Amino acid sequence: MKIKTFLLEYLQIVIGSFIGSLGLTMFLVPNKVAAGGVSGLATVLHYLFGLPVGWTMLAMNIPLFVAGVIFLGKGFGLKTLAGALLFSVFTEATKNFPVLTHDLLLSTVYGGLILGAGLGIVFRARGSTGGSDLAAMLINYFIPTVSIGQGILFVDFFVIGLDGVAFNWELAMYSWIALYVSSKVIDLIQEGVNYSKAVYIISDEAENISRKILNEMERGVTFLGAKGAYTGEEKNVLMCVVTRLELTRLKNIVHELDPRAFVIVHDVHEVLGEGFSFGNESGKVPLKNKNR
Repeated sequence: MKIKTFLLEYLQIVIGSFIGSLGLTMFLVPNKVAAGGVSGLATVLHYLFGLPVGWTMLAMNIPLFVAGVIFLGKGFGLKTLAGALLFSVFTEATKNFPVLTHDLLLSTVYGGLILGAGLGIVFRARGSTGGSDLAAMLINYFIPTVSIGQGILFVDFFVIGLDGVAFNWELAMYSWIALYVSSKVIDLIQEGVNYSKAVYIISDEAENISRKILNEMERGVTFLGAKGAYTGEEKNVLMCVVTRLELTRLKNIVHELDPRAFVIVHDVHEVLGEGFSFGNESGKVPLKNKNR
């Protein structure tokens, strides 16, 4: 099983690196859109000095990787090295692929989307392509007051600012759009598209509501102990996670048993457990596990 997982993760890194390279070579690089990070800096240097984008990315990532191993430990492992190497190699291998559009808006949106999809697949396999995230970790190591998120923002701001100085500020603004699109797609790949809903129910009919959810919806319910700040009364708060399609049915059950119940609903981007991301594919909780 470990070998299978190992091979699957590296296959994802290969596929993700290839897809990400297409976002660069078929959309972003030909239109001088530098979507932050090492790839964006390599794009700027390509047009200023004629340097190949793929090998320039590799040349910048190798010292970053070595510094990461020296100062941050060997936790990066082969996945970061493999991701950085493959991303650079695929970028060079696909540099002569046809450019699908020279429309700046289309190239920005589609390039950011494809780049983000590829990087998201790599990150989902617990890999990395080096670049701004590794640079940000090093910045955080030497300047602890700068968080990794702030470090990534600083690196991307610097690269896109350089894009504006080297070419024009309109291209820099398009680069910000590409960066935003790619980051959102990365989050989507990481978190998945099957958003669920977490529901908290405060009611005097908590027992009856929980029983009906268990029996009719076959969803697990958890009692959370709570105390009213104004009344000082001890009561149970029900917590239940359901799919978006089940939310209306759940609210109807609550309203039927207690129209005055206080209900809080919020999005859950990822749910790991039986009945959701893995385990029982039907989306239902088996009877033996209902009373958890």
